[in-house]
Amino acid sequence: MGDQSGQQTIVKTKFRVRDYMTSTVTSLTVDARLLDAAVLIRRTGKRHVPVVSADGKAVGIISDRDVSRLAPSVLSKLSADEYNKIFEGTSVTQAMTRDPITIHPDAPVQQAVHIMITKKFSSVLVAESDGKLVGIITVTDLLSLLDRVLVTADQV
Repeated sequence: MGDQSGQQTIVKTKFRVRDYMTSTVTSLTVDARLLDAAVLIRRTGKRHVPVVSADGKAVGIISDRDVSRLAPSVLSKLSADEYNKIFEGTSVTQAMTRDPITIHPDAPVQQAVHIMITKKFSSVLVAESDGKLVGIITVTDLLSLLDRVLVTADQV
């Protein structure tokens, strides 16, 4: 887990992850079921849900695509009860990406952008040095920042 660049250098910048991340993150614990992830994703409209250990450390991330990938086809001959049993009987740990790349809240936003571009991610979990989840930064967060920067640039 943690910063994959292996560097902990702090560059002076006014664009820090903590200032643009979403800090009110709804997460799941490792004992959650696929049904919990599906319901949470549908209820919140979020596409990525962090999975945390009992002590709040980021251990995985599950996306709407992960849930869809494990869901049986609606064209199958499964009954509604059988379909639901699959969701209720499948651990979220079977569908999640384990050991997610995280970024420190004091890291430069450019570092988050670099991770997303090079890894083709649309979000990065934000965790303290001890692995405790404190937020998530998404493409939507970065587009909001870009919008503000462009508006400011146009006013100059």
